[in-house]
Amino acid sequence: MSGAPSGPPSGPPREIEALIALMARLPGLGPRSARRAALHLLRRRDTVMAPLAQAMATVALTAQDCRICGNIGTAEICPICANPARDAREICVVESVADLWAMERGGAFKGRYHVLGGTLSALDAIGPDTLRIPDLVARVEQDGVTEVILALNATVDGQTTAHYIADTLAPLDVQISSLAQGVPIGGELDYLDDGTIGAALRARRRL
Repeated sequence: MSGAPSGPPSGPPREIEALIALMARLPGLGPRSARRAALHLLRRRDTVMAPLAQAMATVALTAQDCRICGNIGTAEICPICANPARDAREICVVESVADLWAMERGGAFKGRYHVLGGTLSALDAIGPDTLRIPDLVARVEQDGVTEVILALNATVDGQTTAHYIADTLAPLDVQISSLAQGVPIGGELDYLDDGTIGAALRARRRL
């Protein structure tokens, strides 16, 4: 019959579908946005896709977690922890590496960091031992820390985690403070501008 389809619909090749499926796992990308991003890369294979693939391959082989603070770098100890100019007596506690990078963008903090790797959550079965809270306690006890700044996101889980850490560190001889003005309820550090983060750090309050 004239005009009848000659076969089943033909989509992208299997290899490209696999690329789209992997990209759809990234935060903020669903199947449709992953398909658009993949098409963008395919149209710019020489100028964007090939350099991106090379950079990703390099980082996949070299990236590692800092054994002291949990930051991501390319050495066993990250540049912040290895920098003797940073004040080891002040530790800023953050949920994620993204939050650490957000704090660093402002350039207001001159101490060191501790990345928890998340927040306490009974629903998700995330307890203190799942996070890097015991490592934080050990650093405070062993490294002569005088102040711990809790720069956790202003969410329910973030504030629950902050109170737990404050209670855990209470018996130790260390000042505990948290970010103050400028951080809205429910706000996340990675989405705040550098000026807001700097103001919240300078106006931190003792717990």
